[in-house]
Amino acid sequence: MSTWQDLVTASLIGTERAPVPPVRIPGWPATDNPAADDHSAAKFTQGGAVDQRAVLFDPAETLLDQAALLTAARRAGRPAGHAEPLPTAGPDPRPLVSTAAGDRLAWMLRGEHPELLTEWLTAAVERGLRVPAQLLPGLLDRARRVSPADPELRRLVAAAGGPRARWLAGLNAEWTFAAADIAVGEEAWRLGDAGQRRAYLTALRAADPDVARDLITASWEAAGAAERAMFLSVLAAGPALRPEDEPLLEAALGDRADEVRSWAAYLLASLPGSALGRRMAGRALSGLRLEAGPRGPRLIASPPAECDASMRRDGIAPGPGAGRSQLADRTRLMLEVVARTPLRAWTDAFALGPAAILAVPSGDWAPVLFVGWSRAAIAQRNQDWVAALINAALTGRPPAMPAENSALRQLARQADPALGAPDALAGPEPGVPPAVRAAIRVLRFRYEMLKELDGDYSRG
Repeated sequence: MSTWQDLVTASLIGTERAPVPPVRIPGWPATDNPAADDHSAAKFTQGGAVDQRAVLFDPAETLLDQAALLTAARRAGRPAGHAEPLPTAGPDPRPLVSTAAGDRLAWMLRGEHPELLTEWLTAAVERGLRVPAQLLPGLLDRARRVSPADPELRRLVAAAGGPRARWLAGLNAEWTFAAADIAVGEEAWRLGDAGQRRAYLTALRAADPDVARDLITASWEAAGAAERAMFLSVLAAGPALRPEDEPLLEAALGDRADEVRSWAAYLLASLPGSALGRRMAGRALSGLRLEAGPRGPRLIASPPAECDASMRRDGIAPGPGAGRSQLADRTRLMLEVVARTPLRAWTDAFALGPAAILAVPSGDWAPVLFVGWSRAAIAQRNQDWVAALINAALTGRPPAMPAENSALRQLARQADPALGAPDALAGPEPGVPPAVRAAIRVLRFRYEMLKELDGDYSRG
């Protein structure tokens, strides 16, 4: 029997030169199908009877009739049959988040601070709370759009959604990540996909960091570059690194993959007392010194002249060279060194606290130092420096360069949410730039977000 394409071909050739092909209409009874014979293909009624007025039928009209019927049949899907009732979702005994917390989740799904969705879900899962059922489709669809190589949001949505998320996922093929069978224990490590292996390693590191490190070490040589980078990213997610982790990370500095070397340098810079930290501190303190002057102390910068072999091994990549001025390249090197230097090196060397160091004038180097210290504070999870940097942006020289604004946004997302409480921070000076006000809004949003999850909730 002919198909839609046959009708298209006949219409292009012309019914004067080619017969109209009979087409079986899906769902039309076989005895009444217009394709049963030539005359019934010409004209028919709902009951299938031939229209006696159309003994001399118009082929063009017949072709259009068949195209219309086939189009309707294709859009209608298939004839209704017996439908089995849908299975019901399993019970979820967890208490429901508060109304205010649910409203805030809805705001994030509609586009208000979506970058904080992972933090909201993490807090809800840690507190054993249930997501409102009406928000699960939006959550699942948001998780569907992230890369499978970055499974954290998908894992959190499945965990927060619980049985109802798995039930919904069984009705939509695009959400199967939430209903997939999850390998557990050593089976996840041996047979699981990349997301399951990452989840297993993350859980193992939280339970026993030493065993997790031994597993990484034993698996290192057989792993590809992407998986070796995944190992280190799991180490970066927590718990805090310990001195026992240093040999593995030092060896990774010599890895053949750029991403692996970068992760290793980042982690070593955040490890208190690491050899890399000491090397970076030596470079930093030779490039930035505190000098007394007639108007008070000043920070004087002398950036590195070039990126030598030892700096490259410690994760500082050489600049592009062509088209860049020597000053621009030296400025970048200074930023990289400051970002990887243990923050304690500055407070020990200058005998000043973070806020006092930030208040010392540094001239044209102020933006570079702000960005470098911000990256260091985030990597080293140093809340004293985070708070001091945010306060400096509010009350001192406001950030003006794009890199400074980006650093301030990151600080606001990584700061202790208590900084968003009323009167926790000094009020911004009049006329502060939009980036500063945006950072304050993020801090307040995070404070209210976690307060709502900690508040009273319904068990409905």
